[in-house]
Amino acid sequence: MNRLETWLWGDPDDATRPAPSVGDDMRIYAIGDIHGRADLLDDLMVMIAQDNRTRGTMPPHLILLGDLIDRGPASRIVIQWVMDVTASGKAMRCLKGNHEELFVLAARGDIHAIPVFRRAGGGQTLASYGLDPAWFLLMCDAEIVDWMLHHIPRDHVDFLDALPDTCEVGDYLFVHAGIRPNVSIAAQKPADLRWIRHEFLDYAHAHPKMIVHGHSISYDVDERDNRIGIDTGAFRTGRLSAIGLQGTDRWFLHT
Repeated sequence: MNRLETWLWGDPDDATRPAPSVGDDMRIYAIGDIHGRADLLDDLMVMIAQDNRTRGTMPPHLILLGDLIDRGPASRIVIQWVMDVTASGKAMRCLKGNHEELFVLAARGDIHAIPVFRRAGGGQTLASYGLDPAWFLLMCDAEIVDWMLHHIPRDHVDFLDALPDTCEVGDYLFVHAGIRPNVSIAAQKPADLRWIRHEFLDYAHAHPKMIVHGHSISYDVDERDNRIGIDTGAFRTGRLSAIGLQGTDRWFLHT
């Protein structure tokens, strides 16, 4: 690594680098991929409230890492909950995942998104809006697009489409999938932030920030020197996870 690269990215072998911090005046809880499990989200929010009380008076800031929808049974309830909390003015930010991207494309009439939407668990999402799952299996792609155009509330589509791709707090960067290594944060492409996998997961050196991400499932939190993955496969394991951060401290909560 030359001098310029070290200045930009940090020396991955430098054990003296300070521990990443979000600042002592902020307490953050970031939640991994919910995938329509409103029941687990409810349980985790109770756990977060209890944990926050034990740590002293400080309003918590919530960050949802995207993939609110698909696969689980209650995507519509999750979307509405996030919209309601956001509208209430409480400190919560939600990022756009690859599943939100697909949903928005399909709901806006892009027939080319439907094959991937089917494989990604879109049928469960549409069932939460009232479409019989048996009909979903029989409908052609054009019929699914037409159904979504007439039955998905436009405020849900607009809300998901407007979600940001990143959230930066102190020495941490929160994203859905990850970042492309050796590319500055400002130059990252939305497609990578929502979809990247092995190029990011297999990279062992330091990033400009400590990356907290979802998207790639592991049964337990995947805590590395340069990233922390908190997608624990809620839709199939019943295990929805959150990371808590304050100053240089970090801890984890699981349903």
